[in-house]
Amino acid sequence: MSWEIRAPRFPESISEGTIAAWHKAPGDTVRRDDLLVDVETEKVTLEISAPESGRLAKIVKGDGEIILSEEVLGLLEVTDVGSEPAPAPQPAKSAQSPLESAPEIPKVPVKAAQMSPAVKKLAAELGVDLDAVTGSGRDGRILRADVQRAAEAVKRTERQASLVGANTEQEMPVGARGDALTSVGDEERIERRVPMSRLRASIARRLVEAQHNAAMLTTFNEVDMSEVMRMREKYKDRFAERHKGVRLGFMSFFVSAAVEALKRFPAVNASIDGTDIVYHGYYDIGVAVSTDAGLLVPVIRDADALGLAQIEDTIVQYSNKARDGKLLLEELAGGTFTISNGGIFGSLISTPILNPPQTAILGMHKIQQRPVVADGEIVARPMMYLALSYDHRLIDGKEAVRFLVAIKELVEDPARLLLEI
Repeated sequence: MSWEIRAPRFPESISEGTIAAWHKAPGDTVRRDDLLVDVETEKVTLEISAPESGRLAKIVKGDGEIILSEEVLGLLEVTDVGSEPAPAPQPAKSAQSPLESAPEIPKVPVKAAQMSPAVKKLAAELGVDLDAVTGSGRDGRILRADVQRAAEAVKRTERQASLVGANTEQEMPVGARGDALTSVGDEERIERRVPMSRLRASIARRLVEAQHNAAMLTTFNEVDMSEVMRMREKYKDRFAERHKGVRLGFMSFFVSAAVEALKRFPAVNASIDGTDIVYHGYYDIGVAVSTDAGLLVPVIRDADALGLAQIEDTIVQYSNKARDGKLLLEELAGGTFTISNGGIFGSLISTPILNPPQTAILGMHKIQQRPVVADGEIVARPMMYLALSYDHRLIDGKEAVRFLVAIKELVEDPARLLLEI
């Protein structure tokens, strides 16, 4: 019996993927759950395992080929192979010396076997030395994103070297990595053309679509973080002890405040589908996470049912998985509202761009001591600017302002989150 090996069903935000590497060749025996093939998408790298034991009969889509959602990648001939892998052959013993008769130390796989032909081709085009690249895939496998990051690092290094040695006669190699020389007066400067990663191309496309397809406006306010900071300082140790090391951060307060504000203003939690408005009866909050490859937005499901500790724990798990390239498609799909924190990079104020098909996004920023008037006196307070970008086709200005004010009031008086007032 033959079994079709298919690509997973991609969410609406992902249109296609690329075969990164096959781990088995036609004719190879495989067992159920053996890793068969890696598929790169614009957001994550997926590992597809054998659905049953048998023999890989045919590869339909080879390394580097573009694939669509649920497309057939290969054929598996199902046989009664058994569920346990065959024992590895033992090294032959020798009587020549105690050293030679000692158990053989397992050898590290040759690096050339830890990448697909597509990765090798990209490395050759960019002039990247694969021996110097650390793989982020399974078992250290080198992925396209690793090669692209290495190419960018080389570019930065050579750019710095060119600035330092601008007056020397040493000629830098060009051409092997897509370099080109341009002349300005008597100077020669290096340029390099590098293909966008799938993630970066996806981000670029979606940002342009968001601006072209929505009537986007942004409203601003500021929030006094004094009460939240006092609460964190007072309870941070007991909180971490009670919740097994989970730290109390700022993001959980804003997620909880956003959920409460969304309950009051359902249009901000809605989306537009053609000429219809889809009101969501649940609160799936996307939290923007920055990675070396680009910005990802994993989604906290049913955030209204989670406490501060659960929200913080979920965010930490997502951040770690994003850093290691282990986020799953289902963790990135959907979402009814997004929060982005540019303050961790020092941003004082910005206008976040919508994450379609959502109709609003909240931007957090740097906390900074600023003079404010309180009870008729000028005092220094830890202040944060907030920005709400919204789709004016669905959300009126009055509604957007009131929504942002609701978040401000809830964060400035955190007790209201517990009392839901």
